[in-house]
Amino acid sequence: MDKFWTTVLTASAPAVWGTTYIVTTEMLPAGHPLFASLMRALPAGLLAIVLARALPSGSWWWKSTVLGVLNMGAFFPLLFVAAYHLPGGVAATLAAAQPLVVAILVVFILYEPFSAWRLFWVVVGIIGVALVVLRSTAALDAMGVAAGALSAVSMGFGVTLTKKWGRPAKVSAMGLAGWQLTAGGLFLLPITLMTEGVPSTIDHTAVAGYLWLGLVGGILTYTLWFRGIGRLPVASVAVLGLLSPLVAAALGALLLGQTLGIVQMVGFAFALTAIVGGQITTGRKPPQIRNTETREPALSAAQARRAS
Repeated sequence: MDKFWTTVLTASAPAVWGTTYIVTTEMLPAGHPLFASLMRALPAGLLAIVLARALPSGSWWWKSTVLGVLNMGAFFPLLFVAAYHLPGGVAATLAAAQPLVVAILVVFILYEPFSAWRLFWVVVGIIGVALVVLRSTAALDAMGVAAGALSAVSMGFGVTLTKKWGRPAKVSAMGLAGWQLTAGGLFLLPITLMTEGVPSTIDHTAVAGYLWLGLVGGILTYTLWFRGIGRLPVASVAVLGLLSPLVAAALGALLLGQTLGIVQMVGFAFALTAIVGGQITTGRKPPQIRNTETREPALSAAQARRAS
């Protein structure tokens, strides 16, 4: 039961991230997606550090920087470049390939055995997302495809390395989220100022949108996301990311009047089934990853006798 609720809480993160598109298009100043990403990351990260009252130390300075760039700083711009150069459905489908990247990386980075079961559900999930968001008129652009693919690779590495490195003892998931959000925000800061700048007008609706992205879509969701990565199989967590484009499509239908036909409904069924199937583990357990937030397991009685 504890695993069930951990999965539910972790799944709430990509579900909330699915609101980013409608918040950006309906509440924020047009033409400033990078500024929205910056506001989602940097202020939220600094606030999380204050609330968690913990700063990185030792190797965690560079680890937090690497993770922050992979999970936020590089991921956000690449996603927006893909969205600008491709129809939304193509960009969302490429981003949905992130679980496939993780399924491959866990074999080489975490030394987990290859899982055909896991790969099957990832492919089913990607097909489901494609059915939901792709349209027959979708056109391809080389730069957009490259950016979309790199965004999936960037977050795939970020998620896998987050699992491998864990977090330091006595540092909360919010503290880890704060370090990464701050690092990602600092990476985005010069890029945003050089390419977009600050919107000329920020009204009350925009302020509400930025607060949603920063407090809920930033601090809260990344705290739950990193907590889930620490407690669940990382490939299972990655599959939960398929919820993001599904929620975005559902909100488009509910709030913007976008239509969902029989093909889209079948896609929803495929993707949701894949998310559930991806939570079921089969075969032998993956090797234990040493996590600095927990102590090494105590020796069993038999091991203790052999050691003596």
